[in-house]
Amino acid sequence: MHNARRVFAALLTLLALAAALPPSRAVTQDEIDSLITQASGIQEEQAALQQEINSYTMSIAAALEQKTFLDAAIAQIEEEVAALEAQISDCRQRIYVTETELADAQRREAEQYDLFCQRVRVMEEQGRVNCWMILLHATSFVDFLSRLDFVNEIMQSDQRVMDDLRALQAEIAEKQQQLNDEKQELETATQTCLDKKTELDTQREAANQVIIDLQANRTEAEASRDVLAVEAERIQGDILRLSEELERQEEEARIRAEEAAAEAYRRMRERVAAIDDFTVSYGDGGYIWPVNSRRITSGFGSRSSPGGIGSTNHKGIDIGGVGYGTAVHAAKSGTVIISQYSSSYGNFVVVSHGSGNTTLYAHMSTRLVEAGQAVEQGDIVGLTGSTGHSTGPHLHFEITENGTRINPLIYLGGYDQ
Repeated sequence: MHNARRVFAALLTLLALAAALPPSRAVTQDEIDSLITQASGIQEEQAALQQEINSYTMSIAAALEQKTFLDAAIAQIEEEVAALEAQISDCRQRIYVTETELADAQRREAEQYDLFCQRVRVMEEQGRVNCWMILLHATSFVDFLSRLDFVNEIMQSDQRVMDDLRALQAEIAEKQQQLNDEKQELETATQTCLDKKTELDTQREAANQVIIDLQANRTEAEASRDVLAVEAERIQGDILRLSEELERQEEEARIRAEEAAAEAYRRMRERVAAIDDFTVSYGDGGYIWPVNSRRITSGFGSRSSPGGIGSTNHKGIDIGGVGYGTAVHAAKSGTVIISQYSSSYGNFVVVSHGSGNTTLYAHMSTRLVEAGQAVEQGDIVGLTGSTGHSTGPHLHFEITENGTRINPLIYLGGYDQ
């Protein structure tokens, strides 16, 4: 029994050594986590750059809308300037015509005045400048009246001509003044439009510059984003490559650990088989005792609950006197159908022997077989312990036939109580 305990301790040591085998790998999870952190940081930078790009895009759209408005306003002012310049041109043409008319009236007045002066000079030269002399040369009263009418008619005609010419000059001068005023107003309106156009041109140039600057900033941000995308792609590739490498290395380490554990188990089985003082003791039904001890500490059926945690309707037998680490053997050949841990049975194994016939081994410290594994009668399935609802080291052993648990002592004789 002490030898079996030493074997159990040796097994635990071998398993610990197998688990502690250093994996010969150049990749660590920390490296992958570091790359993931870098990738996460790049993603945050990409998101920030994308927001910046979206902001630039919105600003460019607003600036283009403002520029479109300015273009329309400038086009309208240019149309107004063109219309005003056409009116100024027309006004200048009318001023030219008026100035021509005024010059003609002034010329005619001068000619009329010259004509009057010539007539007066002729009359002076002929000595007949004095109207009274013309009248005194009348031969009769009728002739006098006739001469008087003639003189009056000449004077009135001259006066009418001069008055008409002066009236025409005044009218033309007034018309010219109106045209000059109109021309001045048109030129003032044109200058106002040109000043407004200059202001709008300045605003449009500023809008164009804003658009150029925003587009340059957006292009720069897009370039930075693209650089980050390339870097993120590279890091993601490294993550995948290193993850695959780590997975491969871990798989190799797992295989080595499993091989080491299997080798340790094989050696343990060999050593247990070599030093175990287990004596095969057959009973009826083809069963053997699962452990060397024959001391029954709790029988099958009704009982007081051990320690207040055990069942009062015991469906198996408890074999004591085994301590920790005693080998537990399969009571009959079969296939392991259960190898697991439960809160009540602790570490337990169930072996099927066919046709509703099973055996159960519970409260073990260690399970040494897996579900699906074939075992021969006498093969070691585990080591005794006190796991689950147990007050001390022992083996809880059950036999089921035709689906019903029966008292194992029916088949196992030579026991002590």
